[in-house]
Amino acid sequence: MEMEQLMQSRKILYVEAFNSQKKRSGVITRRKIDNTIHVHWKGAAEMILKMCSSYYDASGIMKDLDDGEKMKFEQIIQGMAASSLRCIAFAHKQISEKDQEHDMEQKKIEEDGLTLLGLVGIKDPCRPGVKKAVENCQNAGVNIKMITGDNVFTAKAIAIECGILRFGQDMSGAVVEGVEFRNYTPMERMEKVDKICVMARSSPFDKLLMVECLKQKGHVVAVTGDGTNDAPALKEADVGLSMGIQGTEVAKESSDVVILDDNFASVATVLRWGRCVYNNIQKFIQFQLTVNVAALVINFVAAVSAGEVPLTAVQLLWVNLIMDTLGALALATEKPTEELMTKPPVGRTEPLITNIMWRNLLAQALYQIIVLLTLQFKGESIFGVTEKVNDTLIFNTFVLCQVFNEFNARKLEKKNVFKGIHRNKLFLGIIAITIVLQVVMVEFLKKFAGTERLNWGQWAKCIGFGIVSWPIGWIVKWIPVPERPFLSYLNMKKMQGLPTPFSFILKKSPTLIGV
Repeated sequence: MEMEQLMQSRKILYVEAFNSQKKRSGVITRRKIDNTIHVHWKGAAEMILKMCSSYYDASGIMKDLDDGEKMKFEQIIQGMAASSLRCIAFAHKQISEKDQEHDMEQKKIEEDGLTLLGLVGIKDPCRPGVKKAVENCQNAGVNIKMITGDNVFTAKAIAIECGILRFGQDMSGAVVEGVEFRNYTPMERMEKVDKICVMARSSPFDKLLMVECLKQKGHVVAVTGDGTNDAPALKEADVGLSMGIQGTEVAKESSDVVILDDNFASVATVLRWGRCVYNNIQKFIQFQLTVNVAALVINFVAAVSAGEVPLTAVQLLWVNLIMDTLGALALATEKPTEELMTKPPVGRTEPLITNIMWRNLLAQALYQIIVLLTLQFKGESIFGVTEKVNDTLIFNTFVLCQVFNEFNARKLEKKNVFKGIHRNKLFLGIIAITIVLQVVMVEFLKKFAGTERLNWGQWAKCIGFGIVSWPIGWIVKWIPVPERPFLSYLNMKKMQGLPTPFSFILKKSPTLIGV
């Protein structure tokens, strides 16, 4: 029978919408041909099965649904669920006019004595690339938790298919149902929440409860969702990720990021680029602090000891112009690498300037200070030049040290700072532009900058001083650094009077919840 004809042959009297707790929906209809009234239910197979007292066999004969038959159907449902099929059951019952009027008054449809019409298994395969994306997230230290309304067998099968669970893994505590999680005491939830990988038959409240527990434990939590009922969890999470195609407007408004292609693989891309941006910010801060520390110490020491500064205001403004603008542009254009996804996540309270950054910038700043102060006090006698030329040598050496140190800033930890540099044409272009501008500044704008022209030998000396920063950067990276943040040693006394969470650095892994 055509769907249109079927719709025309019946009149809908009452509809009970799908309920995320009951996992089913129902409708009361009147068949026009004989004026009989029928109740129809559809929903989660195990829920509908509990409401049935009879069923139709393969030949269409109605039979009683005793405990033995019910067990057979339960095994069928579990088998379908284990094959990652979402199992839906359909049931029917004819009722009297009186029963229908009572149901309408109570705004409730009869839920017992139904006849099971059949079971349907719906396959919702994982998108290509999802398993790889889950693996990438796990390698990056991100714990993936799947919260779903499917039954526990379907949820477990899908989780294995996606790589969230593995064959042979100890499932005790890793897979729970929403009602079980909900009924835990607060202390039990906090103890078990880290181990949970899959939550089946969950409600919107369970999702929100999971997010709250994880945040209380210090995790950085991201939640993906598309439905209106996901809005509370999306809002509560540190990062809410909604779906751009299937997501409702409520979900999008509650989220921080909208995934336009509805693909979980995009979450791994977001993670990779987020880490890249954070890493690039650290690179620029290390580079900029090196410039500022060196310039400050050089001018301060020279001013106190000799009464004059080697770097004039115009020269410092020039350094800031080319280093702040061009330096930021050069270091901010580094694209994400695969090694970013192998690092552990950054804790919620970890400092932006790490011990590794302090080691690198202090070593480079110390080298620059030694070289430039030597030129300031002994440069004229060492190179046999006038005071004006010596000041130009100091200015030129200082700028070229920053140019070569930009290469060191590309890699905070790796010793090979030139790896992949050929792929970043913009970085190389900016370095070239910086050098050209410096040549113009020294050779052609001497009245503006207060400089003197340098000969080829003097330029070679400046380049030589600058290029030494490369081997220094390589040697320094062999020096181990303590895990404890550098500034915590300075603030030890202050921190002793603060509450426990502030007296040490928490290292928590971010958690991504797939809803």
